[in-house]
Amino acid sequence: MSGPGTPGPPETPGTPGTPGTPGTPGTPDPPGTPTGPPSNADGSERTQTQDDDDALGALGYRPELKRTLGNFHTFAAGISYISILTGTFQLFYFGVTFGGPAYWWSWPMVFAGQLMVALCFCELAARYPVAGSIYNWAKKMGGPHIGWLGGWMMMTASMVTLSAVALAYQITLPQIDSRFQFIGSGTGKYDAAANAVLLGSVLILFSTTVNAFGVKLMARINSAGVFIELVAAVALVIFLAVHITRGPATVLTDTHGHGAGQTLGYFGAFLTASLASAYVMYGFDTASSLGEESHNPRRNAPRAILRALIASFLLGGLILLTALLSVPDLASKQLSTGGLQFVVLSTLGKTVGEVFLWCVVIAITVCVLAVQAAGIRLMFAMARDNNLPAGSHLARVSPRFHTPVVPAVVMGVVGVVILVININQPQIFSVITSIAIIMIYLAYLMVTLPMLIQRLRGRWEPQKGGFSLGRFGLPINIAAVVWGLAMSVNLAWPRAEVYNATGPQHWYLRWGAFVFIGVVALGGFAYYWFVQRHKTGVLAEHRFQAADPASPPAPAE
Repeated sequence: MSGPGTPGPPETPGTPGTPGTPGTPGTPDPPGTPTGPPSNADGSERTQTQDDDDALGALGYRPELKRTLGNFHTFAAGISYISILTGTFQLFYFGVTFGGPAYWWSWPMVFAGQLMVALCFCELAARYPVAGSIYNWAKKMGGPHIGWLGGWMMMTASMVTLSAVALAYQITLPQIDSRFQFIGSGTGKYDAAANAVLLGSVLILFSTTVNAFGVKLMARINSAGVFIELVAAVALVIFLAVHITRGPATVLTDTHGHGAGQTLGYFGAFLTASLASAYVMYGFDTASSLGEESHNPRRNAPRAILRALIASFLLGGLILLTALLSVPDLASKQLSTGGLQFVVLSTLGKTVGEVFLWCVVIAITVCVLAVQAAGIRLMFAMARDNNLPAGSHLARVSPRFHTPVVPAVVMGVVGVVILVININQPQIFSVITSIAIIMIYLAYLMVTLPMLIQRLRGRWEPQKGGFSLGRFGLPINIAAVVWGLAMSVNLAWPRAEVYNATGPQHWYLRWGAFVFIGVVALGGFAYYWFVQRHKTGVLAEHRFQAADPASPPAPAE
């Protein structure tokens, strides 16, 4: 008999090489896998939770996380990860600096590309409603090795993203009140960076505590925050629209001279500026990563993914557009330093502007909650398959809070450690942050590319009765792969303005994307190949065990 932490024998459900189980290399489960009989052994009617748990059991896992999330909770998880207010307020300055007002066109461009990816994810979310979505999807589509690498890249990037989002407090809070600049006056060389670490660490501590206390508390806070964020986003669009001073044609074609004298002209400048949009519109898969804690995830997760992405596109695009149309002076240098915060304060006045900035603070808070929640589920999913060191500890679910507490603490500690790098080396931190986004795009590619191969081989079938792209599946999948490859190259391109913006030029900063990703990917995979892959397999305490038909059904919670 296998003990805890020991992979089961080959014939055990959920071990590598068994057809239709989590470890099967590149072989999806048969289409329309049954989710259980229509009634229990005693003739009583089955509940939706029992059907959801049976669907998870068909993937080889024992239900352990508590199903408490409804439609709005899953939608809120996806939209808070994207976080319209956080992303637009944090990166507006970057887009305007390198592309001028016409950089706005990068927003619909990135949306169109990410929509192709999201549509592929919707099919997968309906087929595999399981925690750690990217890891499990990559494993199902490409096999255990691709799955591990995709999960490793996503997990590493999630830790860096957690720190990067927490830093956004520094961009907003001191503009609301100078008393939030606790370290120095803000004029010293490292005052802002050190204060950012302090504020960010407090936020990560709060997020870690909330996530450790269970998904229900996290979902309540997150949903309330998202509601405030959505209301604030709509109100901000209206308030800025009232102050419009120029027509859209002028703004949407105004490049402010960017690209002059460059080899690619404005197109080159636009590609750089487009990173401001690419850095925002991702994380929509979070709705599916909470699938084991959601009611009817096969139906709700695909809807939540699309709703989160589309709502973010519409509201974010309108915020950016109305900001550009209403700012008093489009040529103001403060657009490149104060960003959208400057636009709001200068256009709406201090009192009204500060109200919206407080809403941005709330958006940043729930964004950190969502990023950490998704990272926790990813770490739990990999550990449950014994694919991480100390897997049995990382995959342990608290009987009191029904959540993996150790991954929450590990993510929080690593997030603060990464923040500390920012104190005296803010340029290096900005490089690492940019690279983390690339790693997420690459992790997405490790799902969409193997999925495309499965389609071309005729092995992919969507969930029977679930979300399906039908005859559009192949062209959409091709578009998702082409988009992912193109944007990954654009993100990683060794631009000085992105990877070595200040100070002396260093080759390792300019080529930081290739160096850092190479070290993380090759180093991590080497560890997996020589050490961890020999231990992989669903841990005994997490493995699905078929119930005795003669036993009475468990009471529904």
